[in-house]
This record gives sequence, structure tokens and C-alpha cells, in this order.
Amino acid sequence: MAKHNPATTQQWRMQFASTARCVPLVRTQVNKALHERGYARNDIDDAVLVASELATNAVMHGHLPGHLFEVGLVPSDGTCLVEVSDSSPRPPRVLTAGSDDESGRGLELVSTLALHVGQRLRKPVGKTVWATMRMTHGREPTKSPHWPFTATCTATADGRVR
Repeated sequence: MAKHNPATTQQWRMQFASTARCVPLVRTQVNKALHERGYARNDIDDAVLVASELATNAVMHGHLPGHLFEVGLVPSDGTCLVEVSDSSPRPPRVLTAGSDDESGRGLELVSTLALHVGQRLRKPVGKTVWATMRMTHGREPTKSPHWPFTATCTATADGRVR
């Protein structure tokens, strides 16, 4: 996988409980953030799908009890970096899914949709898996182009999102 330097001042980040119940919220929040920035609908849909696949992998393969995972969006000229960080240092692996398998195609899908895909270690613990997405503007942003937003989605011990 390639390397990427995430240095930028315009970014959106949100932390989520490491539970499958938070993955739909990832889709909703990423969609909202990209829509507010004025990106074209098709590009938003691809970025939301990539964020969802990476978030699902974070929950399924990067879960450590008591740790959250984080989703970030970092816009640049004509692109947006989608990042998902979890607490596991294990690098992602592309699986070979059989024709009847219901899972195992996420990273292949991400690689198909993204311009570039990579991963890096995260300090103090874990890793960040990222994908650079081509993004075009479909209209004027509805909010400031700066995303001063960071929030957390948590869940109770029984898995309920709050």
C-alpha cells in the first residue's frame, strides 16, 4: 500500500463506538459532511461507500474492547482523503472471496473506487487505513468550507448507540 501525509487544516473527524450499530451512522455523517461541502452526488456516494467499508473492517477486524474507531475526511484540490483509524496494529489484508461468500470484498471494492489506498501505523496505538477519492463540486457548499467538527458516537455495554 502507498504512503500518505495527512497534514492539513481542513478536516472533519468523528469517533464511534467499535460496534456494527455505528456503521450506519458513519454513512449518515460522512454523507452529510460531504454534501455540506458541495461535492457532486456520485462522488459523495462513492466516498460514503468507501468510508462504510473501512468502518466495517475497523469494527470487524480492528476492534479492541474499550477503544473507539475514528473516521476522518481531509479535502484537497479535486480529492478527499477518507481515513478510518482503529486500535489494532494488524494491517488490513485483501481476502479472496468465493462466489457464494457474503463478505470479504471490502478492500477490493475500496481499491476499485479510490485513486490511492494505503495504511499507516497510528500513535499511540493502532493503524489508519485511508483512501484518496476523486471529488468534484456539484454546487456551492451550504456551510463554511472549514469543518470545525469533531464528535463521538458511543454505545452502551449492551450495544445500544447513544
